[in-house]
Amino acid sequence: MAKGSVAVTTERCKGCGFCVEFCPTKVLALSSAFNAKGYHAPFMEHPDKCSGCNLCGMYCPDFAIYGYRFPKASEGGKETEA
Repeated sequence: MAKGSVAVTTERCKGCGFCVEFCPTKVLALSSAFNAKGYHAPFMEHPDKCSGCNLCGMYCPDFAIYGYRFPKASEGGKETEA
């Protein structure tokens, strides 16, 4: 089950592939489709493997992608203090 997801701003992407290369769980791949600038943007090829670590976002030179984690469900339906 996925612990996170990735958001891609396709039109900012220049297709460098850093996000794909540095993804530790190999979630991402470059699309065969082109964006308006003629580049192949990434997409989530294996979304069920995403950990939400945001390494894709940290390596992106164009701020075109970022990862985020899903909030954890509280145990037993009780709220816990942070």
